[in-house]
Amino acid sequence: MTDTFTTLLADKGVLLADGATGTNLFNMGLMSGDAPEFWNTEDPDKILTLYRGAVNAGSDLFLTNSFGANASRLKLHDAAKRAHELSRVAAELGREVADTAGRKVVVAGSVGPTGEIMEPVGTLSHALAVEMFHETADGLKEGGADIGWLETISAPEEYRAAAEGFARAGLPWCGTMSFDTAGRTMMGLTSEGMVEMVAELDAPPLAYGANCGTGASDLLRTMLGMAAKETALPLIAKGNAGIPKYVDGHIHYDGTPDLMATYAVMARNCGAAIIGGCCGTMPEHLEKMREALDTQPRGSAPELAEIEAALGGFSSANDGTGDDAAPARTPRRGGRRRRA
Repeated sequence: MTDTFTTLLADKGVLLADGATGTNLFNMGLMSGDAPEFWNTEDPDKILTLYRGAVNAGSDLFLTNSFGANASRLKLHDAAKRAHELSRVAAELGREVADTAGRKVVVAGSVGPTGEIMEPVGTLSHALAVEMFHETADGLKEGGADIGWLETISAPEEYRAAAEGFARAGLPWCGTMSFDTAGRTMMGLTSEGMVEMVAELDAPPLAYGANCGTGASDLLRTMLGMAAKETALPLIAKGNAGIPKYVDGHIHYDGTPDLMATYAVMARNCGAAIIGGCCGTMPEHLEKMREALDTQPRGSAPELAEIEAALGGFSSANDGTGDDAAPARTPRRGGRRRRA
């Protein structure tokens, strides 16, 4: 397997990742509570459409439809034994799109959390978590994924288990966590803590960073915290397209394509080398992000006040690293609502 990711990043300096998986699939008819991974075998044309939407919008890298393809999540659908198969097919479909794109495109095998809480707080053992992550990673590798892509992780213990699972499968990987609780992950890890954790891994990722969380402003504050630690590895920023709102019984994100273009440029200035969108991010957002990254020059790292003025207020007073780590939240501009 050629190291497409490292080569492409070295050539371009900054890579545009893809957008949302769930948002796009819901727009294609996926129902709440259904396992999107089943579409890999039941409706592969829609998954090909998902992948091509990102590639045609200019993404250098897209994630496979395998976020929940682990035994723990699939057992909720009586399909625990299909984890390897559904991961493999997700990557095979991605390989088909990448190999016909006419340019280098990275197939990143998405790997989400198990949905369980690890010991000692919960009951999931390290050994079993590693086994589940290895099964998914092995399926992605067999299907032709260039790299694995761990995302939306909250617990450092689970991140470490996934790293071991990727290593056992022999699949290079990237990994992001979600900082959605007053600047920390749900399990209390800060941006600084993630940098320190990654540095101690026996099988470190090729790149790491943050995804999802709350709004784009919070994510960029997290990126500044990581960059301040002078990490040697490339950083990933994959923020939501604005703030979620309920409209007619469905969740919609209020981030416009122009807002996400501004976010993309600011993410690059914050130190991110791989920039994409998470929840709510559609191909039309990616097109604007591509254009902005290609046409706007790199600038200096923004101040927090600049981020707030451009993208909206922060959801918490600081970034979770202490009372003096960041200034108090200033009033929101434009009447933006705080996410509940």
